[in-house]
Amino acid sequence: MLATLQRLGVMPPFSRPSVSDDNPYSESLFKTLKYHPDFPDKPFNTLEEARSWGAGFQQWYNEVHRHSSLKFVTPGQRHRGEDIALLKQRHLLYETAKAKHPGRWSGKTRNWTPGKTVYLNLGKSGKKEEKLKQKAA
Repeated sequence: MLATLQRLGVMPPFSRPSVSDDNPYSESLFKTLKYHPDFPDKPFNTLEEARSWGAGFQQWYNEVHRHSSLKFVTPGQRHRGEDIALLKQRHLLYETAKAKHPGRWSGKTRNWTPGKTVYLNLGKSGKKEEKLKQKAA
């Protein structure tokens, strides 16, 4: 496989130094990409066609696809701070539904509290806590 990649001019992937969790993030993205409704069933005819599809996927991923880890808002909404109002609205909707039909609820409603700032791969431990403290100040 390595020889084939080299013959085709493809650089095999390597994890970054001291970062052991690159692979799960890339595998998750590849799964999302492969299960996208418009994922092509044939190879692209041209590089431009591939780039065009990739740009469309990027737009969909950031502005249309609701991420479960972001409490079902898009990355774009989260980045722009729009998630706060959306999650507050969802919380009120769930509380209203629970008040109208308490028998349908066995416990608390879903937690729609906006998430904290998330950092990936900040480096060695210690630096991470230091940056979080700076961010909070």
